[in-house]
Amino acid sequence: MKLGYTILYVKDVPRSVAFYEDAFGLTRRFVHEAGMYAEMDTGATTLSFAAYGLAKSNLPCGFQENNPSRPPAGFEIAFITDDVQTAYDRALEAGATAVSAPATKPWGQRVAFVRDKDGIVVELCSPSTHS
Repeated sequence: MKLGYTILYVKDVPRSVAFYEDAFGLTRRFVHEAGMYAEMDTGATTLSFAAYGLAKSNLPCGFQENNPSRPPAGFEIAFITDDVQTAYDRALEAGATAVSAPATKPWGQRVAFVRDKDGIVVELCSPSTHS
């Protein structure tokens, strides 16, 4: 088995696509005409967005909507970059919320954290020394 894609449930799919293009330099691969689903080109694994309405139809048991004014959900997505500081600054300029400024971890990896416009945690990190 392999990880095929990650789907983030968001309030406004087109807004999220535009934000991820501006903040992280991603390229849209597909945006459904109804604006309920989109995919970003991120390499081997696709990052997708689905609207809350689609989530509600897929998850009849319900789900917790992301909310930037509340603590983040218990997950994050991570983007690997050779220049964490520049990526962090770009994300903030595009409207991300600062969580943790770039810092070097004890294992040597440089890491920063921001939250996107839906409050989802995004890690910006240098390549891992143990992968």
